[in-house]
Amino acid sequence: MTTGRVSPAEPPPTEPLRDLVERAGRIHRLLGKEYPDARCELDYNDPFELLVATVLSAQCTDERVNQVTPALFSECPDAEALAQAPKERIEELIRPTGFFHAKAESIQGLSRDLVGKFGGRVPETLEDLITLRGVGRKTANVVLGNAFGVPGLPVDTHVGRLARRLGLTDEDDPNVVERDLTALIDQRDWTSFSHRLIFHGRRCCASRKPACDRCPLTELCPSSTV
Repeated sequence: MTTGRVSPAEPPPTEPLRDLVERAGRIHRLLGKEYPDARCELDYNDPFELLVATVLSAQCTDERVNQVTPALFSECPDAEALAQAPKERIEELIRPTGFFHAKAESIQGLSRDLVGKFGGRVPETLEDLITLRGVGRKTANVVLGNAFGVPGLPVDTHVGRLARRLGLTDEDDPNVVERDLTALIDQRDWTSFSHRLIFHGRRCCASRKPACDRCPLTELCPSSTV
């Protein structure tokens, strides 16, 4: 199985790698104490449902996706059913998630790929997952880490933003951010680290107004205003 790692990372030039690894580890542990129940907040029953839900979550809240997927999966419980469903009906079911034309095309396309390439089953490697239409590294890592227990570090907007604020990377490209973070965090912790950053981004370190006054990471964060 793939580990999800891209290429070796170079540490930001202002901090020695050993210090950066130690600080990243402390950040992970503190966030673990702050959010002991951090997890994927998408509702799913199997890898196929998680794969589709993750695609639908693009530019949409997990809460909204969770409101939509029960009806979608009731009518289309597997890849074969979704591949054969009328596109207009799929669009109707997922309309509240936004960008429903493109998302319908993506989830129906990946379903057809699953049927045609993998016998309707979701593959368990990153290399296979990213061959599916509409599936990039972030989505693949979500499925690997949560549905299959394979370490993966998905980089969404929260992970990227917090990684930069915390000085763990100075990159904007999600694939490069993934590379930098996986070089700092133990492989076994990749999935949990992503969950904890996402929880922190949603509950404390907001994009426009981070709550530095109640953040447990103030002593470790170069962006802190406290």
